[in-house]
Amino acid sequence: MIDEFRATGGMVGGDFAGVSLLLLTTTGARSGERRTMPLTYVKDGARLVVFAANGGREPHPGWYHNLLADPSATVEVGGESFEVTAEVTEGAERERIWAQQVARAPYFASFQERSGRVVPVVALTRKDG
Repeated sequence: MIDEFRATGGMVGGDFAGVSLLLLTTTGARSGERRTMPLTYVKDGARLVVFAANGGREPHPGWYHNLLADPSATVEVGGESFEVTAEVTEGAERERIWAQQVARAPYFASFQERSGRVVPVVALTRKDG
């Protein structure tokens, strides 16, 4: 999917056709290696927001642990690539964004229920903007 994303400027087919996707590249917390993951996202003002739902599985996804260790990352969206700083949202801000996401994509509520944990909502702020 990553190759398809890059070759088409962010347009992918199959189950993800029409879904807003970005590529998030983080630095491995233990390995130090760069890791790239496709993630769904929403816009919140100038920020891009991703959800550490891990498909409803119990543990947080690896990319989330990587961002906790080093909040600097690279985002590719559309045909553009840029550096971001990640911040885990909290309190009313997290609840507002989460509620908006569940309204847009109701299946996200089941991710949180199945995982038995609060799904972290992570805001990505562009470093040069």
